[in-house]
Amino acid sequence: CGHPRPRTEEDAGPFKGFRCGVVCSVEDLTGKLKALSVDIGLGEGKEVQVVTNASNVKEDSRVVIATVGSTVTVKGEEIEVKKASVGGRSSEGMVCDAPMLGWAGGGAGAAALIPPTLEPFKPGQVPPEKRPRGDGN
Repeated sequence: CGHPRPRTEEDAGPFKGFRCGVVCSVEDLTGKLKALSVDIGLGEGKEVQVVTNASNVKEDSRVVIATVGSTVTVKGEEIEVKKASVGGRSSEGMVCDAPMLGWAGGGAGAAALIPPTLEPFKPGQVPPEKRPRGDGN
């Protein structure tokens, strides 16, 4: 059908523990921080809570989350994602930017967004290998 097959955890490669998700709610915290509730395919009512300073995230955004236990690369350093308290709120993962995913395009610090035209899309999918374009390709 012209669309790549969604990858699974078994063939996730460097994206083991990374999940695409849909932002269910956004709560502004102090300063630039936002508390997000993100559906990453764990089932209804089991969204993960993530605190971020990515300014481009809003309700219904499709984002990539590095879950607790996964490893992200930030400025050349590998960091294990751990549950943490950020801005006084529990954070159970990290919103990924394009450089963390090795995607061309997209700036550091801005959430890597999955366009709504990317189908089939289900929360919990492993992110695509390269940055999806807004036209579905």
